[in-house]
Amino acid sequence: MTEPDFLEDGRLLFAGPCDFIFASAKAGDLPPLGPPEVAFAGRSNVGKSSLLNALTNRKTLARVSHTPGRTQQLNFFALGGQPGDERLRLVDMPGYGYAAVGKEKVASWGVLMRDYLRGRAALARVFVLVDGRRGVKPVDEEMFDLLDQSAVSYQVVLTKHDELKVSERAGVVDATLAALAKRPAAYPEIIFTSSHSGEGIPALRAAVARLLTERGA
Repeated sequence: MTEPDFLEDGRLLFAGPCDFIFASAKAGDLPPLGPPEVAFAGRSNVGKSSLLNALTNRKTLARVSHTPGRTQQLNFFALGGQPGDERLRLVDMPGYGYAAVGKEKVASWGVLMRDYLRGRAALARVFVLVDGRRGVKPVDEEMFDLLDQSAVSYQVVLTKHDELKVSERAGVVDATLAALAKRPAAYPEIIFTSSHSGEGIPALRAAVARLLTERGA
């Protein structure tokens, strides 16, 4: 299948219904396994909620907040069909790296994420959002470490494309690829996005459609 086919498949997939179905605040409260899942992780205030809204052509699928640490649970959304008959589940993970959140809360989020990532057979990939203006930071590398240790495929999605100068963008992509070069679970392609301009959104939808095809879903 050619790349244009995946672009169209991605467009059609995300043009379908998308409904909130489940929230997990603790490790023992994950929903039963169903269709393939793709999860979205990122540092607090990286633009994850805005990206999910842009990806699904909605304004309020994921709550956009200027308060870091707002997402405190795993939120599951059914995509491409009614809950129970969906093609895919999107999983919005808690933002990481916000120092003002109490240590107890950070620890509970860490346990939740670890338990979700390890042994979740339905999880096809984690898309890790990195602020394109700042590049990969130590807190992002900690997330990469966790994903490598969990043997979970992940792909970096750079955000804020529209807030960088044209002359800066290639350098950010190159630096990000270099940071991932020796990481065993990292997918070696970067998607540079902007929730504001729509840049990279079709490519991200296509990447998800490709995943479904590879899994035979």
